[in-house]
Amino acid sequence: MRATWRRLPAALYDVGWEPGLVVPAADGSPLITDHYFPRAAGDFPTLLVRSPYGRGLPWSPMYGLLFAEQGFHVVLQSCRGTGGSGGAFDLWRNEAADGRATVSWLREQPWFDGTLGTVGPSYLGYVQWALALDPPPELKAMVVQMGLHDPYALFHERGALRLETALAVGVGMTYQHRGMAPFLKATLRLQRRLRDVTTAQPLRGAYASALGGEVPWLDDVMTHPDPEDAYWRGASSAKAAERLGVPTSLITGWHDALADQTLEQYDRLRRAGCETALLVGPWTHTSALQRGWPEVFAESLAWLRAHLYADPSGLRPTRVRVHIGGEDSWRNLDDWPPATAADPWFPTAQGHLTRQAPTDSAPLTSFCYDPGDPTPSLGGPLLSRTAGPRDNSGLEAREDVLTFTGPPLTEPVEVLGPVSARLSISTDTGHADVFTRLCDVDAQGRSVNVCDGLGRLRTDGQKPSRITVPMSSTAHRFAIGHRIRWQISGGAHPRYARSPGTGESPVDATAFTPVRITLHTDSALMLATQDHGSGPGPVENG
Repeated sequence: MRATWRRLPAALYDVGWEPGLVVPAADGSPLITDHYFPRAAGDFPTLLVRSPYGRGLPWSPMYGLLFAEQGFHVVLQSCRGTGGSGGAFDLWRNEAADGRATVSWLREQPWFDGTLGTVGPSYLGYVQWALALDPPPELKAMVVQMGLHDPYALFHERGALRLETALAVGVGMTYQHRGMAPFLKATLRLQRRLRDVTTAQPLRGAYASALGGEVPWLDDVMTHPDPEDAYWRGASSAKAAERLGVPTSLITGWHDALADQTLEQYDRLRRAGCETALLVGPWTHTSALQRGWPEVFAESLAWLRAHLYADPSGLRPTRVRVHIGGEDSWRNLDDWPPATAADPWFPTAQGHLTRQAPTDSAPLTSFCYDPGDPTPSLGGPLLSRTAGPRDNSGLEAREDVLTFTGPPLTEPVEVLGPVSARLSISTDTGHADVFTRLCDVDAQGRSVNVCDGLGRLRTDGQKPSRITVPMSSTAHRFAIGHRIRWQISGGAHPRYARSPGTGESPVDATAFTPVRITLHTDSALMLATQDHGSGPGPVENG
């Protein structure tokens, strides 16, 4: 690790290891736990890391060893039903109780000094929020890295199934706790069979050939698209952040599949008056733990030292630090989002993007979305290796993709905050998905995705329906000579399950109907912009 990540801090202590400890859950199920500790006399605070992905690579070196050698006891535990722990794994129903049982066990350990922190990414963030629903008095700090609080929003976006994400989570939850070799084998098998699985009619159950059998919880999450369904009751731990008093550091990347959830967590913590910090880098969900790990580890360590050791020397001077895309720089901000204005850009029949508002709501242009040949997904906030910024030029050459492009910029345009699309749409079938994306086009014509989102709508005849589609948030600077592009299509497959065009569930549909989607003039791309040179805080080159 030190050869790969040259900016890691030097070890302060040699590390000892107690593997295979048995922690009893409230119902008696054994939760298998490894204990890493500094080989030195004296008291050290404890970090609780609970994972459904096993206790080996990469968790053992990145969390067990690295934090223990910086002066922490690290308790690395396999969630129930994984990694040798007893009971059956369930996506969320046991994490709060099992976390509390583990803290009760910690209180009985002679090396536990009563000071506790939590740290971890992804589902390892969810278990932190579950514990925070009723935080134990010993809990003094949390570091949630690329973490979720709402399982529904991981698998669905405004009713549309995040198909590729669901399959990736299915592989991770099923195989990663068994070791890296089975996990890599299963990942490669899914990649080979991804097209067959995602184009099956019906979609329900088709994943079994790629995942090596049925996964009951995956069936459940794929077939419950309504967030109000009783199935999802108790899944979200959002209310934990609404009343939390535990200092919490949040870390994500602009192309992280959980970036929106992290920004929601930050907003809730701020409104609750909780001490918090936010770091957003140029990362995907996985690259944050790879090339971004030196920054992620440094941020995490500084927060834990500040609140478990009363040593704030490593904290940055501002609450928020974000990477600015388009110029590869970092910026310190007092808060997120900073004060910006909603700046509308309007499409024209000639394919331009202008700031001149239309005078009517007439049809502007249309395209045909064919579920039999669905518009492919490209890059963006995925869990796979294909995530992140990509050249969209080939995608935009398709007839089922609309693009509206602004003129070459004579001054930089900085977008800092939420982006959305205000769409006025009519269809010939009454049912459609609309995928909308912001791109940065350079002087050579390379179109790179910045942020995006998908909306689902119903229409009545030729009368347009209006929908606002959130497109996540960004911190991006469009340079002089670059152009702003708005991309619109009827889907992004297999990132999202394809709309059958009939209103039937995409999971059960066996018949597909092409949809004529018409965009009307009173549509707008909404950007949170600041005037050139008015951005707060110093800019540092990346």
